[in-house]
Parts: sequence; C-alpha cells; structure tokens
Amino acid sequence: MASDRPRALSGIQPTSGSFHLGNYLGAIRQYVALQETHDAFYMVVDLHAITMPQDPKDLRANTRLSAAQLLAAGLDPERCTLFVQSHVPEHAQLGWVMNCITGFGEASRMTQFKDKSAKGGVNSASVGLFTYPILQVADILLYQADAVPVGEDQRQHIELTRDLAERFNGRFGPTFTLPAAHIVKEVAKIYDLQDPAIKMSKSASSPKGLINLLDPAKVTEKKIKSAVTDTEAEIRFDTEKKPGVSNLLTIYSTLTGESIAALEEKYAGKGYGALKTDLAGVMVDFVTPFQQRTHEYLDDPETLDSLLAKGAEKARAVAAETLAQAYDRLGLLPAKH
Repeated sequence: MASDRPRALSGIQPTSGSFHLGNYLGAIRQYVALQETHDAFYMVVDLHAITMPQDPKDLRANTRLSAAQLLAAGLDPERCTLFVQSHVPEHAQLGWVMNCITGFGEASRMTQFKDKSAKGGVNSASVGLFTYPILQVADILLYQADAVPVGEDQRQHIELTRDLAERFNGRFGPTFTLPAAHIVKEVAKIYDLQDPAIKMSKSASSPKGLINLLDPAKVTEKKIKSAVTDTEAEIRFDTEKKPGVSNLLTIYSTLTGESIAALEEKYAGKGYGALKTDLAGVMVDFVTPFQQRTHEYLDDPETLDSLLAKGAEKARAVAAETLAQAYDRLGLLPAKH
C-alpha cells in the first residue's frame, strides 16, 4: 500500500442488518473508489452503536454482517484497512482525551444529538449519545486522516474535529492532521419509493419505501413496481413536478451508468410500467451477486474474523503511534515494559 497517498477514513454503524440502496449509492460506492486513490481505513463502528440500546447477540451478528457486506460491495483488504472499532482500544483512549478538551457548550450544539434525544427525550439519552461526536473526532484523528468521506449532514462533525485538533496542537504542540470533509458532489441522492420528498432511510415510515440490498429479489421487484409516481404518463426528469419518476430515473442511471437524458429518450412514449419493470430487472441483476458474496463471507466466519483481525492489527500500528504521541505531549507518565 503506497504510504505517499493521502489517507481517508470512514465508518459505518452495524445497527441496521441489511444495507439499503441509499447507503450503497451514497457512501459505500465512494469507499470502493477511494481505496484506489487513498490509503483508506474503514471500520464497523460498534462502539458508536452502543450509544443506543442493543441486543448483544444482534450486535455481534450485525457487526459481522456489516463487514461481509462491505467486502461484498468491493472493499479489498489488500487495498484498504478494514476493521472493527472495538478491536482497536486506542479509539476509546483518545476519545477520553478529546472529551477533556471539549467544551460542554460545543458538545451540546451538535445537531444529531438534538435530533436523536428529541425522539426519545433527553432523560432517556445516554451520556454516550451526547459525547459520541467526540469519539468520532478520536476515530478520525487517530489515523491522521486527510479526507473523511461524509454526507453534507456530517459536515458539522468534521468542523468539530478540526477545532479540537487545532486546540490540542495549539496547547501541546503539533500532533494531529487537520482533516477535510470529502463530499462527493455528484453522489446521487436516493429518495424513499413511497415518499420521494424524503431520503431513503431505515427510519422512514413505510418499509415499502426502502430497498434493502439483502431482500429477496421478489420483494425488491415488488417494491419498485409499487413505487409512487404521478398521474401523468410522461417519463421525464423533473424533481419538483415528478419526484417519484425522477427518483426511479436516478436509481436506474446510477446503477447502469446510462445518462438520464438517454433514459428519457429510451422511454419516450412508453408508460411507467415499462420503466419500473426494466428497473426491477436492473436491481435484481445488481443485488443477486452482492447477496451471494455476502453469504459466502457469512458462511465462513473464521475467514471473515481472520480478515478483521488482520485489519485491526494494521489499524493498531497507526493508532498506537498517534496515541503514544498524544499521551507524551499531554504529560502522561509512560508505562515501563
């Protein structure tokens, strides 16, 4: 792996079982591309997952499932470092250091805590949920990441990371790289099939609006064929007047590489049924090999766990060096071996 490449880092939570199409097109496809141009570190962030209640058995299974899907999507352990966050204890250790230089007001301004605690009420929110953006700061700074692939909604977290890195460097001497948000402008936004005004998400009101990549082919087909369109018959891209049809065209174009203009021409004079039938076929062609690869990894947990152990070893080599330097700058007494 070329060490002169810029370093990228990102993580995905193991709370959702199957990845959905929005996850894949919005984030995971970028992970695959970045491993060709960057020294890329990707992790399954199980420590972040426990900020909300988790069934231990499900958490363990979902952690393996997330890793298997990342590999099935095209992450290559020879080209990137893939690991489980809790396998690298330096995350929690640097997280504590970062907690100690973060202002209470700063932490309370993070919008995702406001959103999540508003749903369950502040009294039921854990301290971990409140401070998880600071653990996220540690996740990034441990690897001296130059670029962090995120959606626009995560930009605030990168700003916090930069602020805390600058504060630490200013107080204790240059230690951490200041990361930049890597926001891919041309990433397709995928919307809910039943409510194309909201983005595709696990928290959507109807499961019919969500395409899970591990759903049986017939379920995926049915969801696409029952996607909301409009009362017109013309197939054209117009997000204001025809959000449902535009969403279907975006999915089609992103999965096949055909331009939206070419698709509009291809379906000129044809009904929505033709578009939906063809798109259902495209989706099934995409998910079938993805599912096969995922199950191959899940059916051989020893190989999967071994890949994750190797990834954690590579990650720890970098993380331990950063943590040792941070501890030294802070004035913590080194342990003698």
